Amino acid sequence: MLDRSEPTTLGALLAALRALGTLLESQGATEHLVVVGGVAMNLRGFHLRGTADVDVIARGTPVPEGVPLLFAPEPLPPALQAGILRVARDFGLDPDWMNTVVASQWLTGMPPGLAGDLEWHRFGTLYVGVPGREAMIALKLFAALDLGPGSVHMQDLLRLRPTDQELERAAAWAATQDASEAFHAQIPQALAHVRSQLRIAE
Repeated sequence: MLDRSEPTTLGALLAALRALGTLLESQGATEHLVVVGGVAMNLRGFHLRGTADVDVIARGTPVPEGVPLLFAPEPLPPALQAGILRVARDFGLDPDWMNTVVASQWLTGMPPGLAGDLEWHRFGTLYVGVPGREAMIALKLFAALDLGPGSVHMQDLLRLRPTDQELERAAAWAATQDASEAFHAQIPQALAHVRSQLRIAE
């Protein structure tokens, strides 16, 4: 069983994704999932680091041309749920190695442009969509505001090295996610922290 106190290697999670995609293919099933978090950072080449799980934020329906249609992933289809559990058993992973916890984001809205800047990776008949820089920066800033400057989300945000313009756009979106005064007071503090850390790293 996976020790969730320790990050899983990228290789282990990629092998699990390949196995899941192969299993779906053998059943004649196809899935399009949008993922965020550590796996997304890795797949898009933003940063290589271990991560505990695969965070599914959306399912998708491809269209012949244009932006794919995205929708909330819950509940995952029975065949996909069964496949996730089988791969967990076969690879000794936590049963929640792929989960939709982050999909609660649908309650307040996705970053603008997320669907239009996805990069798709194929694992059998499992297609994994990864958001681009702008959406990733927005999501990481929002998560860092929630969990604080010492969180892995702040570390990821700093590794993305956002420009001032990217930070401002991310902050404008994050401000729509929580109406509380306490939350809004954190935003300029977080931006100042990011800018100071980026200056130190130059």
